[in-house]
Amino acid sequence: MNATIARITTRGLLGRRRIWLLVPLPLILIGLALIARASGATPEEWGEPIIVGLGFTAVLPVIALIVGTGVLGSEIDDGTITHILAKPLPRSEIVFTKLVVAAGVTGLFAGAPLFVAGVIANSWSLAFALLVGAVVGALAYSALFVMISVLTRRPVLLGLVYVVLWEGLLGNILSGTQKLSIQQYVVSIVDWLAPSEVLQGRVSVPVSFVMAGVFTLAATVYAVQRLRSFSVAGETG
Repeated sequence: MNATIARITTRGLLGRRRIWLLVPLPLILIGLALIARASGATPEEWGEPIIVGLGFTAVLPVIALIVGTGVLGSEIDDGTITHILAKPLPRSEIVFTKLVVAAGVTGLFAGAPLFVAGVIANSWSLAFALLVGAVVGALAYSALFVMISVLTRRPVLLGLVYVVLWEGLLGNILSGTQKLSIQQYVVSIVDWLAPSEVLQGRVSVPVSFVMAGVFTLAATVYAVQRLRSFSVAGETG
């Protein structure tokens, strides 16, 4: 962990206008939860479509995608990555620092509204579980998207393919794909921490924890290896 890189990355990330365009997503999540509660619907009725359908299907992965591809991908695109690569820093330290910043910002932007949604559902245990799930998801998604940003010049497009096609479409049609879905790991972990009728996990808890760890570790290691192949000019070999 490099404090200087973390500070510069955080300042650069929060200084871009596109990151603040994500603020409406969490507000919409909270607003819909409040409307559902005010209308008299029970958490069991609105929990699945709002928390899972919006929170874990859109809010968490989209925020992670924008943030995760931005902490490193933007520097690769504009060439400023050469200033970091020219310094005698281990590539693992650079990637790990970027990952920590991405996961932290994603966890804040996505975890806070999910926690509030749990409180609106009158369940502090669910609120805590949703926060934990958001943190786990933020770490796994961020590792994946940081890796993708090193692999391609169009990381957002490739990330959307994973989120929309793999998790969104195939994840609801083919049960086998759920074992390779970060979204399903998060839902199962939340359901395990706070069992209720609100969420229903489809992947076993051990598999969810192990695979979330595998996603995070494998993506981070591969991102480090790819970054090591960058020349001073910023091109991959």
